[in-house]
Amino acid sequence: MAMYSRCEILFPHSRVSGLKKLKGDQWKELTEYVATLPETHEDALAFSHMMIKLCDCLNCDLGSYKAALGCAACSQRTINALRDTDQQLIRRFNKSRKEVAGYLGNADATQEKKAA
Repeated sequence: MAMYSRCEILFPHSRVSGLKKLKGDQWKELTEYVATLPETHEDALAFSHMMIKLCDCLNCDLGSYKAALGCAACSQRTINALRDTDQQLIRRFNKSRKEVAGYLGNADATQEKKAA
C-alpha cells in the first residue's frame, strides 16, 4: 500500500464537512452551506482559498509531517488551534470571497479582451 494513497496538495472541497463541529453555530452554518455547493462555485472557491491560507498549503511539502497527516487532519488541527471566534472566521471567509470575486472578475475581463 502506498504511503500517500490519496494526497492532495491544496485544501480539497471534499474536506469542508469535516470542519463543521469544530467551532460554533455560525461556523457550522457556513461549513454546511459551503459543503452543499459544487467545488467550482465562487463561495466554495472562497472557502478553499481561506483554508489554503490558514493551513499554509502553499508551503506544504509532500515529504513533510503535515502532508503525511493529510488534508483532513491538517485542516481540523488548524481550525482547532485558531483562537478566532465564528465572527472572525466569517470575516476571513468574506475577505477571501472578495479576493476570489476580484480574481474571477479580472479573469473574465481578460477572456473578453482575448475574444474581442
